[in-house]
Amino acid sequence: MPKILLETNFPNLNLWRKGKVRDVYSFENSLLMVATDRISAFDVIMNEGIPTKGMLLTQLSKFWFYKTQHIVPNHFISDSLSVYPPETYEYAQELRGRSMLVQKTNPLPIECVVRGYLAGSGWKEYQSSQTVCGVELPAGLQESSRLPFPIFTPATKAEEGHDENITFEQAKEIVGPIADSVKKISLELYNFASSYLEQQGIILADTKFEFGITDNGVLLLIDEALTPDSSRYWLQSQYSVGTSQYNFDKQVLRDYLESIPWNKQYPPPTLPEEILEKVLEKYKEAFSYVTGEMFHWEQYG
Repeated sequence: MPKILLETNFPNLNLWRKGKVRDVYSFENSLLMVATDRISAFDVIMNEGIPTKGMLLTQLSKFWFYKTQHIVPNHFISDSLSVYPPETYEYAQELRGRSMLVQKTNPLPIECVVRGYLAGSGWKEYQSSQTVCGVELPAGLQESSRLPFPIFTPATKAEEGHDENITFEQAKEIVGPIADSVKKISLELYNFASSYLEQQGIILADTKFEFGITDNGVLLLIDEALTPDSSRYWLQSQYSVGTSQYNFDKQVLRDYLESIPWNKQYPPPTLPEEILEKVLEKYKEAFSYVTGEMFHWEQYG
């Protein structure tokens, strides 16, 4: 197993942004996105990382960028180190398998969430108002119910803390007329991915997309795409309405943290090795269902 990468330290490169998982470096016409092995829960980044998680996320995003480019172009340029700017070569060991060179864009300041099932914050809102982000839904739905049709439920982007759900009208106030385009494309992406995943034995309950606009006005799919970090995957064979589902995200970590005395503030508690291994197995299982192949870090690292 390769060394866990919790953060990058590339002094000869221009660090543009550091997210919960990705460190992003800026060049004249491109960005270098590096997926670390960091993992967060309740908006707190844990002290420990999940080995090879960054590779898994990068390879899944690459898989989906290729798979969906007929619907919308995306920012992916290459994950081949030979194409990267020469100043990155000394960091090849850390970059291999977990990075991608992407086009620079002006990111839209909203998350484009599509929901096909009632779960998470959508289920909470439905219980109190029978709506999700202002979209009225039929009465009598239960937790994990399939919605009559997929719905576009945007959110604001929060630098810290939780993203905030907003209505489509509010999204339009923030980004203008292009909101109509990203809604249409987001629904197309969801429908395509949902149909594909059903054939793989997976239910795509919901997912979020991010978009950016290039300097010459082209709309691109950016960031990550349809990974367990940005999507709610459920196992189709164990799907049952009215309860929580067998999932492939970090719920096993959240459940553990809920079971111990911790106030969900910094500093995070120390995580047992067993929990870290269980989370990794979830990510690897998702990779296998999505791609039809086992994940072997050696072929990427």
